[in-house]
Amino acid sequence: MRTLYVDMTEPKRLINPELDRLVQEMNLLAEPDEPEVGAEAVPALAGIDTPTLTVVAEGEPLERLLGEMVRRKASDLLLLPGAPPVLRVDGRLGALAQPAVDTETVRMLFANHLGPRTRQALAETGCADLSLRYGETADDDGGWRLRVNLQRQRGGLAAAVRALPRRIAALAELGLPARLADLTRAAKGLILICGPTGSGKTTTLAALLDSLNRSEVRHVITIEDPIEYVHANRRCIFEQVEVGTDSPSFAHALRSALRRDPDVILVGEMRDLETIATAVTAAETGHLILATLHSSDVGQAVHRIVDVFPAAQQTQIRHQLALSLHAVLCQQLVPRADGRGRVPAVELLLATYAVRNTIRNGAIERLPNEMLTSRGLGMRLLELSLAELVAAGTITAEEARARAVRPDELARLLR
Repeated sequence: MRTLYVDMTEPKRLINPELDRLVQEMNLLAEPDEPEVGAEAVPALAGIDTPTLTVVAEGEPLERLLGEMVRRKASDLLLLPGAPPVLRVDGRLGALAQPAVDTETVRMLFANHLGPRTRQALAETGCADLSLRYGETADDDGGWRLRVNLQRQRGGLAAAVRALPRRIAALAELGLPARLADLTRAAKGLILICGPTGSGKTTTLAALLDSLNRSEVRHVITIEDPIEYVHANRRCIFEQVEVGTDSPSFAHALRSALRRDPDVILVGEMRDLETIATAVTAAETGHLILATLHSSDVGQAVHRIVDVFPAAQQTQIRHQLALSLHAVLCQQLVPRADGRGRVPAVELLLATYAVRNTIRNGAIERLPNEMLTSRGLGMRLLELSLAELVAAGTITAEEARARAVRPDELARLLR
């Protein structure tokens, strides 16, 4: 393994010449026609009028749909040409008793909320993301923020709308252990929040940062696409960067953030090699990094990070990850047995000496055993969380079996 050294011209950044060269080569291969992001690119980006956060006015056709969405406490609204509007309530889909929408209807619903950049992205790539506000009141905590994805499909235009309350819920309100807030007390390290799409990762991250905001004095930078929860300055000072509006990419925003004297950085999603490499290095060199990954258990999360890198680099990234990792939280939202909402089932890995050694040696399959033997430290398998919820009558055994990653372990715990 090559020696790492510190570049004194960029404080707090750990440099690996071989990894930097690899990242540059892969970026050139992946985006041969995209100009290098530099000082020249910033004015052009800043000069584009892109109001990605707009208010849905009273009386708009979209406002009526959103009102129904909020009334039914739906998490998502799906608008698909040829079908009536569909709501997802407590994880289950149900169509509204309304006529089917068509492409023109979808286009008209969102036409007033698309800036030039969003229109260009939709025309060039067939998809675009934007944020909206709905139901604002004089109270700063009132109303909803909405994450919207527009996507061309079968020659038409479809939309998916995710509702996010502007008031950030506490961990206890979400059904999560209050002790999770202790994770953010660390001065440095990498905290991964994992789970499938729609499992509440963003909401959990917001709750963790809100807890930190009420108890610690930190400089926090969030990098998201788009910004979903807005954090007011209480004890912490927040900067919130939106990819596509404030910065061209997660990797570019993360590199810039490291020069702004942050204590905590939230990375909305670790999507590519460069972002992952920079995040791991930042966590290793004095920052607390919170990020999300799409994975169902802690072993898969570690594999996803390592497997992004070519085989020649995987030993090195395992060593860096073993040093930088602080915790991995995986969660799933399970429908309650009484039909009244959903409850989280969680898996938690803490980076003890034994866990770090297991990751360093590449024995990822041993992580579940480490969690089993370290329950006294607060670690837990997803199956234990599911079994406890079944025992309490909160969820059914059938729902637990459908979500278990290790069915044999769940069967043992349910006996």
